[in-house]
Amino acid sequence: MREQEQHPDICEVLQILGSKWVVLVLGELSAGPKRFKQLQRDVAIVKTQSLTSTLRHMEHNGLVRREVFPTVPVTVEYSLTAKGSEFLEALKGLETWVEKWTARVQ
Repeated sequence: MREQEQHPDICEVLQILGSKWVVLVLGELSAGPKRFKQLQRDVAIVKTQSLTSTLRHMEHNGLVRREVFPTVPVTVEYSLTAKGSEFLEALKGLETWVEKWTARVQ
């Protein structure tokens, strides 16, 4: 708990990344908004309950916007917020860092 008090911002980032499917869902939503069923088909490896939980976690952290359309049946669409898009960009920077330093170790 003491580490969280000293470094609350990085702990928030690590908590987001600790969710198993966040990076995969961010990647899918980077192409644009998707309805739940389409997102579910695109990330077929993720079980429905896990996808729902991940999306709720991401919405709670401000990375994803959930929009409900009053259709029959109800249509739900997810999209990245500005915070989610910037988070994805930060992850791309981390990916560049990994590629650079992994190549040097080998």
